[in-house]
Amino acid sequence: MKLKMIKFVPLMLAALMFVGCSTTEQKAEEPAPVSETPDKMHGDMDHSMQGEDAATSGADAATGWTGHPLDDPAKLTSTRVIHFDFDRSEIKPEYQAIVVAHGEYLARHSSQTVTIEGHCDERGTREYNIALGERRANAVKRLLMAQGATSGQITTVSYGEEKPLERASNETAWAKNRRAVFAY
Repeated sequence: MKLKMIKFVPLMLAALMFVGCSTTEQKAEEPAPVSETPDKMHGDMDHSMQGEDAATSGADAATGWTGHPLDDPAKLTSTRVIHFDFDRSEIKPEYQAIVVAHGEYLARHSSQTVTIEGHCDERGTREYNIALGERRANAVKRLLMAQGATSGQITTVSYGEEKPLERASNETAWAKNRRAVFAY
């Protein structure tokens, strides 16, 4: 009987702490003005901590999003992959707004960093594809910096053809593999 009681007490304490925390959390959110964004409320926090802070760090009065701000499906920053044309490193017009949104986010969050991964399809030599992946990553970096992000916030890496999303050898697979990835 005592053994069961010893196991039960820590569970009750944990439950009481959880209830107490959720009540405190709601009180803290109530006085925040509607015009203040969640990012300003929490300052330049380290957004790599998506576990325990994810439920509150992305609360947004306009969309009701309660996850991490970068993952809000209503925002362009939730898109982390852009694609390129064959043998090209210019950012396609349909992806420019996504890169701009990421650049503006980085400019507002000076402690946030990102790695831009450049990828290619399997055609071409390994050396050529490494260089092409680097040009793609650097094209994204330049546009991010044009929005106010600093070079210290952005790391680039080229994987060339080494990390394909699709292993098939056809145009559909190749199109998916020609990409740049925002890795926060």
